[in-house]
Amino acid sequence: MVFSSISFLFYFLPITLLIYNIVPKKLRNTILLIASLFFYFYGEPKYIIVLLFSIIFNYYSAKIIVNISNKITKKLLLISNLVINFGILIYFKYFNFIIDNLNMIFNLDINLYKIVLPIGISFFTFQATSYVIDIYNNKVKCANSLKDFATYLSLFPQLIAGPIVRYETVSEELINRKNNLELFSLGTKRFIIGLSKKVLIANVLGELVNVLGGINEQSLISFWIIAVSATLQLYFDFSGYSDMAIGLGKMFGFNFLENFNYPLSATNITDFWRRWHISLSSWFKDYIYIPLGGSRCKKIINYRNILIVWITTGLWHGASWNFVIWGFYYGILLIIEKRFLLNFMKKHKIIGHLYTFILVTISFVIFNNDNLFNGLNFIQNMFNINNKIINSETWYYLKSYGVLLIIALVLSFPNYKLLFKKIHYKILDILEIIIYLILFVLCIAFIVDESFNPFLYFRF
Repeated sequence: MVFSSISFLFYFLPITLLIYNIVPKKLRNTILLIASLFFYFYGEPKYIIVLLFSIIFNYYSAKIIVNISNKITKKLLLISNLVINFGILIYFKYFNFIIDNLNMIFNLDINLYKIVLPIGISFFTFQATSYVIDIYNNKVKCANSLKDFATYLSLFPQLIAGPIVRYETVSEELINRKNNLELFSLGTKRFIIGLSKKVLIANVLGELVNVLGGINEQSLISFWIIAVSATLQLYFDFSGYSDMAIGLGKMFGFNFLENFNYPLSATNITDFWRRWHISLSSWFKDYIYIPLGGSRCKKIINYRNILIVWITTGLWHGASWNFVIWGFYYGILLIIEKRFLLNFMKKHKIIGHLYTFILVTISFVIFNNDNLFNGLNFIQNMFNINNKIINSETWYYLKSYGVLLIIALVLSFPNYKLLFKKIHYKILDILEIIIYLILFVLCIAFIVDESFNPFLYFRF
């Protein structure tokens, strides 16, 4: 069940909200837990056992760790917890990838297993391990009950595609949270904005990528349009999902942290990764980069730490070499920036914007191509001046989708918000409500009419 589906928008969500708001406050976590488990079961009935195991195992692991005073025993228990958590993740996500590479390197013939990746396993595994590590480091207190922890880990707004919500962010709200009309209204608006990003922009950009990628004769412009459209599609798809998750959280009284901050407006790659998928970047920084020594070490060790973090980040996205190369690519760029370019890009912002946008666009060509040869060939064609600049088919699709591309690019930068603020002061609140209703109706019309409605990050 995806958020941009009729079953979610007109059945699951209204029923859950209705029951949630009519039961006594002490039963609200129970309702959220039941709804969240049903939500997961609806999409992944066979592997709900993995989620349930993660809930029970990590809750009691933290309980045991917090009651152990011996430091060595405590550390061994933490290591055991991490081995089991990541062992499960490695089995489901990377086992066949490992076997496939062993076959290739050593000329073996080991059969691959029929393993289905449980939806959201990367997200709830990272949340569970961060909880146990924070308990070990005395950063948070244990959840009051198994029910509260289960509600946290299975909370349906962020269960299957993030953002990665740490326990410390919602620990107080699990016990005592506000549910009022103002917060619900903010949540509804944020949800509609996210739904509009997803349905009205990301899905249509995905169609452009598919149709333009399938034409008989490509041109220099078509390669760039495909690459830029795919980048914008991923941004609006995932940031739209995060907006919907944050909006849903507010409807139920939770305040999730922001996950995107106009990353395509960044002036350098370092800035980009402070703005893109913030919850993932901060997770890797706090639980891998800093424990490795961070930047408080010799330069060569610091560069090693950066590469380890970014290769791991690439692998987190999927069991394929293009993701490893993608992570390595960003690791190298960040090292080069740190060593030579960062101050220059901060001083020359226009150059910085252009440099960042081009490098990010190239990165997502690698990201979106499982076949490395195809990805590298595509990038080569983006810069091949011998290619025809533009042809009739490219021009046709550019005219058809050009306005949407311009809108998507404008909305990728925060400056448009200043204009909206000025307009907002001049219109009545009732007009604002009408705008949101129109957006929602348009989304429903698109959902009913279109078959292309994936969430790209489900595969992670």
